[in-house]
Amino acid sequence: MTPEKTVTEAIQYRRSVRVFDKDIEIDTEKVKQCVKNAVLAPTSSNLQLWEFYHVTDEAVLKQLTEACLGQNAAKTAKQLVVVVARKDLWKQRAKANVDFLKSLYGDKPKQEYSRREKFALNYYQKLIPPIYAEFLGIYGWLKYVVFNCIGLFRPVYRQVRLSDLRIVAHKSAGLAAQNFMISMAAIGYDTCPMEGSDTLRVKKILKLPRGAEINMVIGCGVRDENGVYGPQFRVPFETTYFEL
Repeated sequence: MTPEKTVTEAIQYRRSVRVFDKDIEIDTEKVKQCVKNAVLAPTSSNLQLWEFYHVTDEAVLKQLTEACLGQNAAKTAKQLVVVVARKDLWKQRAKANVDFLKSLYGDKPKQEYSRREKFALNYYQKLIPPIYAEFLGIYGWLKYVVFNCIGLFRPVYRQVRLSDLRIVAHKSAGLAAQNFMISMAAIGYDTCPMEGSDTLRVKKILKLPRGAEINMVIGCGVRDENGVYGPQFRVPFETTYFEL
C-alpha cells in the first residue's frame, strides 16, 4: 500500500485532471472518507451550509455528464461528487448548534448559564436570525443600509444582503471542496472541479429543492497518462503576496 502523502505533497500532486484512466476503478468507501474530511473544513459561524452528493450510479453519472456539457472530466470520471450550498438550511443548522451547545453546557435555566455560555447561545438564537432572515431581498437591503450607517462610527459586519449571504455559503462550500480534493490527492486519487455545468439540470437530476445551489461538480478517478493537459501555470508569487 502506498503511504499517504503529506499535506504539502498532496497539494503539489493535485491537478485538475481532465481525463481519467478508464481501466482503474476507485474505492467508494475511500472517496466517502474524503467527503468526511471535507466536512471538517472551516465554515462561517459553523453553520455548515453544505451538502455532498456522492454519485456512483451509472445512469445518474451519464445524466450528470450531459448536464456538465459533456466535459471529458465528467465523461471519464469513475465517480462524481456534487458540492451543494444550502443557505436555505440556516435555521436547522443554527438549531443544531444550539442543541450541541446545550448538550455541552447542560440544558438548565437561563440564569445558570455563564456569561460565555450565554454569549454562545445568543449568537445562534438572537444574532444569526436577523442576519439570515430574508424577504424577497428587501430585508437584506434594509439591513445593509442600517449596518453601513452604524459603520460610519465603528467597525461593523456588512455582508448582510441576500447576495452577500449566498457568497458566504459558497465560500464555505468551496473550502470543504478543497479539503475533499486534497484528501483525494493524499491517497493517490485525482479530481477535477467543474463549474461549467447546467446547474438547473444538475439540481433536477439530484432532486434538489429550489433553495439549493450547485457549488461545483467534482470528477473523481485516477489520472490517465494524458489526463493533465499541460504544465501547471501560476502567476509569479510576488504578484499575489504582500507582507505588511
